[in-house]
Amino acid sequence: MTDMIVFYTHPMSRGRIVRWMLEEVGCAYRTEILDYASGMKSDAYRAINPMGKVPAIVHRGAVVTECAAICAYLADAFPEAGLAPPPAHRADYYRWLFFAAGPIEAAVADRARNVETNEAQRRMVGYGSFDEMLDAAEGAVAGRAYITGTFSAADVYLGSQLGWGMQFGTIPERPAFREYVDRLHARPAHLRATELDDALIAATA
Repeated sequence: MTDMIVFYTHPMSRGRIVRWMLEEVGCAYRTEILDYASGMKSDAYRAINPMGKVPAIVHRGAVVTECAAICAYLADAFPEAGLAPPPAHRADYYRWLFFAAGPIEAAVADRARNVETNEAQRRMVGYGSFDEMLDAAEGAVAGRAYITGTFSAADVYLGSQLGWGMQFGTIPERPAFREYVDRLHARPAHLRATELDDALIAATA
């Protein structure tokens, strides 16, 4: 069974997060581009991801979907890349990786759909209120170069969420966010991943 990863994506999707992670890992991978109209909804791809969404990876016959899960999986599958702390020191790593996947994504999606939570509903939703989510995220990155002290998969995912949010106006610019994201975006792997995906967009324009 080959070690080659098959990476299902679209250059204008969350797949850009996984592309960055793959470039950080430095593993061999093959990219399969799927269009939104038919490729993602085909029976062949739904056999991989029943949700009909990208990204997904297949590695050694195993399927992994959901960006945060893929980032965590790749960090563990390729420990030589050093993208996850030792198991005994993963508290902040897990906490903020999944904070980005849960409260941040949910709060941003609700705000984009003009869904506001009242006082009673804040007890039901994991992010409480949009401002509480922002304050918690700011507290996580302010004064830190990286979430765990050294760069990890948690920075790939959290940095992507904050970066996209500021780019598209769904997360307000705060100095701590900008400093953190700019540091991450200067990484060679992020620059390579961005170049690859931007070239795919240009080729289909």
